[in-house]
Amino acid sequence: MSASASPSASLPRPRTGVWLIGARGSVATTVVTGCAAIAAGLHPPTGMVTETPAFTRSGLPALSDLVFGGHDTLDCPLPKRAETLTAGGVLPPGVATAVAAELTAADREIRPGGPTPGDTRTEAELIGAFAADIRDFTRRHGLERTVVVNVASTEPASEGRADAPLPASTLYALAALRAGCPYVNFTPSEGMHHPVAAREAERSGLPYAGRDGKTGQTLLRAVLGPMFAQRSLTVRAWSGTNLLGGGDGAALADPAAAAAKNAGKERVLADTLGTVPEGEVHIDDVPALGDWKTAWDHIAFDGFLGTRMVLQTIWQGCDSALAAPLVLDLARLTARAHEAGLSGPLGPLGFYFKDPLGEGPASLGDQYGALLELGERLRPADTGHSEERP
Repeated sequence: MSASASPSASLPRPRTGVWLIGARGSVATTVVTGCAAIAAGLHPPTGMVTETPAFTRSGLPALSDLVFGGHDTLDCPLPKRAETLTAGGVLPPGVATAVAAELTAADREIRPGGPTPGDTRTEAELIGAFAADIRDFTRRHGLERTVVVNVASTEPASEGRADAPLPASTLYALAALRAGCPYVNFTPSEGMHHPVAAREAERSGLPYAGRDGKTGQTLLRAVLGPMFAQRSLTVRAWSGTNLLGGGDGAALADPAAAAAKNAGKERVLADTLGTVPEGEVHIDDVPALGDWKTAWDHIAFDGFLGTRMVLQTIWQGCDSALAAPLVLDLARLTARAHEAGLSGPLGPLGFYFKDPLGEGPASLGDQYGALLELGERLRPADTGHSEERP
């Protein structure tokens, strides 16, 4: 370093923790692998809105400055999980090997989740243990802050009774609040929606976002719904089918879990059309499909003079590859929102969710506009800040 260099140039760049609930699942493994591959220049950041020019000056933490850890009830190491995803065509050949060190490092930071069968700990003890794990992770790595992101399998819908046990997703959400961490729920599970967690979140002054990432079928619905409404075309029925395998397919084979998932899909139609048309979404578990999903929609609508017409769409994609860039976007945006002093539900992040928290538009185009406005709002007053974190 030259004698004329700024003193701040020798200071280490602040790093940000990303604590994943469901840290050994397909989505989490793809997130860690993808982040390392992009940071190393092995692949472009395809699918990451935060890597577009609109967010260059928003002061977001760099991908190379993210540190991963998390909770899971599974014990399959991340490098092994990445091998399985590579064999299934989810990850490109060679990438998992190239970032094996990063996968191993993240795997060392995964702690046992819960509650598991036979677990005798009380809810308060579980919340305390989870929060302690997150605080310890943040402290040991000297992190500026840690964002907790739920990417675990979908839970059945809550029983709704006042005396019912808190769902695991809500235990983790409360642990995040206790650890002083912003929280993102990428799943349809209750999480921060539970009244107990909602009250704690309001008191915490922390930013949070969710729920249920909008990756495929509902992404299309958020685009097509406003089209029908804006062209004054009457939608009579909107039916759909999802065929998927993997852990998500197995979880959604439970009718209660499927109902929780479909609630967000229906909300998008209600918000964009102003009504819920006839028709349902069916979710079928097809284990042979693995991490791949086919979503089909059949839309019956009326045109001029009542002429009856139909639009059909087919979406075939990989859930983990669709979700991973969104998780990275959300972690970076939520971390920066926390740094900027924002609190409460982050409504402008509704662009990413089927069932967003806070106030905001329903159509994807309007949601994107709100997201861009948030990017402007997050720009640091000191322009040098964004230069230090490319």
